[in-house]
Amino acid sequence: MDIIVAIDLIDGKCVRLIQGDFKRKKIYNKDPLEIALLLENNGISRLHLVDLDGARKGKVVHWKILEKIAKNTHLIIDFGGGIHSEKDIQTVFENGGHIATVGSIAVQKPFLLKKWIDTYGGDKILLGIDIKNNKIATHGWTKLSDFPFWDFLQEKSNHGIKKIFCTDISKDGVLSGPSFLLYKKVIEKFPNIEFIASGGISNMDDVNKLFNLGCSGVIIGKAIYENKISLSHLQNWEKKKNNKN
Repeated sequence: MDIIVAIDLIDGKCVRLIQGDFKRKKIYNKDPLEIALLLENNGISRLHLVDLDGARKGKVVHWKILEKIAKNTHLIIDFGGGIHSEKDIQTVFENGGHIATVGSIAVQKPFLLKKWIDTYGGDKILLGIDIKNNKIATHGWTKLSDFPFWDFLQEKSNHGIKKIFCTDISKDGVLSGPSFLLYKKVIEKFPNIEFIASGGISNMDDVNKLFNLGCSGVIIGKAIYENKISLSHLQNWEKKKNNKN
């Protein structure tokens, strides 16, 4: 299971939202590169870089930050937020993104997502599914879709998606623990998809439970910034995983 650390961007700064509310944000660092270098120096290899301004505007905004981090670190970066067009996804890959994270486009323009999977391969696309009140949320969590969650997952699986992460917005940014039952059900129903847990992770016990559930990755954000999980704990976890391999 991969440890993936999240950096969320608003106005070029590293922030975290509470339950997806843009009015409830906390700035943790004005320089995302500084955070990225700190992560790399502590043994983290995966970065989940989220352009929240791009998610609201419907186009990639912070591609220069992506480029800067990609040029100055060896982190494997998945970049999301505002990828709504061919130009957007090309911008991500041209500026150092290893994986393009898409969400809203999968609901609005499923034919375009299918085209990208066929063009770039399922391994280069990470589908982010955000759930609020059992509905799929889009546009930076500001709009809700009526597309049934399980039907949506089945359709994307049929289209060749290989990687997904799922965030229960009610859990995000409140350190209340992940949606274990939801994640267990997803993994059981779609065993061929690499499933990444996101939202609510508050301690290393959560990380270990998600590993035992069969998650292929876990995205951690606020728990690190609020010192609930230390980078040394994650480094030790990664070392143990590598020794087992």
